[in-house]
Amino acid sequence: MKNIYRLIPIAIFFSCQAQENNPIVNPPLISYESIGIVGDKADVTVATEFGIVLMGGSTDVDEALQWMISKAAGGDVVIIRASGSTGYNDYIYGLGSVNSVETLLIDSRAKAMKESVGNRIKEAEILFIAGGDQANYVNFWKDTEVSKAIQYLIDVKKVPIGGTSAGCAILSDIIFDAINDTVISTEALANPYINKVSLSKSFMQVPFLENLIADQHYSQREREGRHITFMARMTKDFGVNQPKGIGVDEKTAVCIDQDGNAKVFGINKAYFLTTTTLPETCIANTALTWDQNDKALRAYIFQASPTGTPAFNLNSWPTNTPHENWFVENGALKKTQN
Repeated sequence: MKNIYRLIPIAIFFSCQAQENNPIVNPPLISYESIGIVGDKADVTVATEFGIVLMGGSTDVDEALQWMISKAAGGDVVIIRASGSTGYNDYIYGLGSVNSVETLLIDSRAKAMKESVGNRIKEAEILFIAGGDQANYVNFWKDTEVSKAIQYLIDVKKVPIGGTSAGCAILSDIIFDAINDTVISTEALANPYINKVSLSKSFMQVPFLENLIADQHYSQREREGRHITFMARMTKDFGVNQPKGIGVDEKTAVCIDQDGNAKVFGINKAYFLTTTTLPETCIANTALTWDQNDKALRAYIFQASPTGTPAFNLNSWPTNTPHENWFVENGALKKTQN
């Protein structure tokens, strides 16, 4: 049945062409919510190697996607999204040796609960989550066949999985879910419990990202302050005593291999935040203070490159590597060189 389903998009295309002067009012639904495929429509199975791509948004990073392709050469790429179109299909298909690239539009819980959708995702050798609105991803995909299929790809099939912007946000252990809209740094620092700072536990478990929250469009949108606020909230709301964070600039991607080794591809920077301290003041209606003698958090910053700048192994974050000290005094973020 899988191959039959995958031929349906073609059948619909020719049907519409033949009846363009008498359009179908209620066209048949595509079983697994495909909105387009390029390449060979027959499913293949190839050897895969697990990896993670955290992409910071804006222009996609060719080298990061090629890094994913190298871990599943000749396989099928599946793009999942809750809005938008098929722009990734031709783009990724042209980047390297893949069998096909297909986009699924999963924009409701009803669609996400369909067994056929989950089964199609499970056939992927590479999974990429497009940008959009992470609130939709949480609302539509959490505890559904989609989330089960993603976890299967991570735990059982061990394929490379990645996401950009909102697609990156939902990969970390704790998610800024944007259920109450987005938030800027000044708002979050002034009141860590403003309703816009909505965090939730991820609906998937991704190796190396435990007790960690990711943020994107990082320096371009001055998100360092809100990112620290998210980490402070992790200590209070989720009982995480040593939270971590990865911030990724636009046109930049952090790629993590199956052993936990991270490289930074692209043209801007990636920021790895870690701490062994707790915030002094993180309560509602009061500005955040996380000072700890001006050394509350360590920020390890890596300039990206087309060939991938080595960062470190995420199994053992550094302690003495050169870094910046970041701290917050009464809602004001400050930085010093170590």
